[in-house]
Amino acid sequence: MTLLSVVQMNSQDDIETNFILIESLIQQSKAEGAELIVFPENFVCFAAGKQRETAAQFESIQQRLEKLAHQYQIWIVAGTLPCPFRPDGSIITDGRVRTVSLCISPERTEARYDKIHLFDVQVGDAVGGYQESRFFEPGSDVVVAQTPFGNIGLMVCYDLRFPELALTLRHQGAHILTAPAAFTYTTGQMHWQLLLQSRALDSQCQVLGAAQQGWHGEKRQTWGHAAASNSRGQILDIVHDDGASLITVPFDLDEQQAFRTAMPLIQHRKIISF
Repeated sequence: MTLLSVVQMNSQDDIETNFILIESLIQQSKAEGAELIVFPENFVCFAAGKQRETAAQFESIQQRLEKLAHQYQIWIVAGTLPCPFRPDGSIITDGRVRTVSLCISPERTEARYDKIHLFDVQVGDAVGGYQESRFFEPGSDVVVAQTPFGNIGLMVCYDLRFPELALTLRHQGAHILTAPAAFTYTTGQMHWQLLLQSRALDSQCQVLGAAQQGWHGEKRQTWGHAAASNSRGQILDIVHDDGASLITVPFDLDEQQAFRTAMPLIQHRKIISF
């Protein structure tokens, strides 16, 4: 059995202040015996309009996170970071950046996932409407990272609404799905927990939903409730308090395999055309 930590944060626009908390949460996770810690979306800097400024520091932030992973001998799913270049190194020239989730081992960065589904949605909150595609370029590649305790399928926030991605990750060998998120208060209240459990049921993977919570500036409010669902779609633990905290939950690869064998959903799945 492996222990996995899932983080809730209230990140603001000061990178150094956020990093103090990031290291503290890593220390707590390590003290609880976890082998992996999953941070939320925008965990290093949560500031509208500062994506390009933060993206210019992508490589130095990545190096700081790699050093923390090595220092504490823990795997890190580095929520999301804005990045000014694509996985092949080509620069994005139209002013946009990519939303990148990194999977970092104690030795190196093992995988990079660029968020595929962008949040272009009208929401009844103080912001009103979100159009991520104005500021972000979508990725296209599905990514599964191999670890000693199971294969991690990388997702981000709005990706949770698309079961096809979770199923593709399962087909590519995922045992765990990570979902760093910054759900709006409105949509999170309605759908966050339901989506975590639904993607776990679809894929028979453990789903780890790291979350932002609270106010970020004067208009943006996130729902929080960082949570983990097991492969049966049952919530293992969930954060109900405000502010920064983490939960640490068990993951048993053998138990998951036994459940998948008893209920072979992937083998039973039929492709139905509309």
